[in-house]
Amino acid sequence: MTELLWGGPPARSRGPKPAITLAEIAAAGIAIADAEGLDAVSMQRIAGELPVTKMALYRHVPGKTELVAVMSDIAMGPPPERPDLPWRKALHTWALDLYDGFTRHPWLLQSTIGRRLLGPNELLWMERGLAALAGTGLTGGEQFDAILVVTSHVRNIAQQSTTFPGHTTGLTAEEMQQSLAAILTTEADRFPHLTAAMRTSAGSENQGLEFGLQRILDGLDLLVRRRVAVPDGVETFPIEGRR
Repeated sequence: MTELLWGGPPARSRGPKPAITLAEIAAAGIAIADAEGLDAVSMQRIAGELPVTKMALYRHVPGKTELVAVMSDIAMGPPPERPDLPWRKALHTWALDLYDGFTRHPWLLQSTIGRRLLGPNELLWMERGLAALAGTGLTGGEQFDAILVVTSHVRNIAQQSTTFPGHTTGLTAEEMQQSLAAILTTEADRFPHLTAAMRTSAGSENQGLEFGLQRILDGLDLLVRRRVAVPDGVETFPIEGRR
């Protein structure tokens, strides 16, 4: 596994050129996962897509577990370069970039959980997140915890707002909202607080990602202020929004 994720290009050998490369195998797996979900990925399916024999794939990767690890690191890619941002804006932008990656490849929400070997791109994401907090006065443990909390929020919202390929609830977000509103027109007495909240929630739909990020950043900002003396009048709460 380590060699697949971290090893350099294979040494040249005499003989005919291989019919397929690990990168091509991973690309085929990513295409299948994007379209149909992670469960649809199999060595047999990839062999049929390329097309090569199934045995030809095993010359490059031992099995699906190792292949998914390579697919995940390639699909994540390196984080976008966004230099010269203050820590709060840098971490906010990092979180939104991470959310974009999860919604572009929803199966990453399944493949990037649990204890496992991390690839170079995934470690680059961690490095970039920690870099945003360098110089804030937070300890290493606090920086790791901050990244964990932000990532958990991003993952949770991505999972709630994403329709996974191969799975469906049968309703779009708009249909679900309309269904709930219709129920509450006849059940308002049973759910008074839910009904009241719905009446004043117009325009705030699908804002959970941004709302949660800003509240997490507010808390981190207070902690950073305790670590680093901030002169009066210095603004550390930039305007909310993407970029």
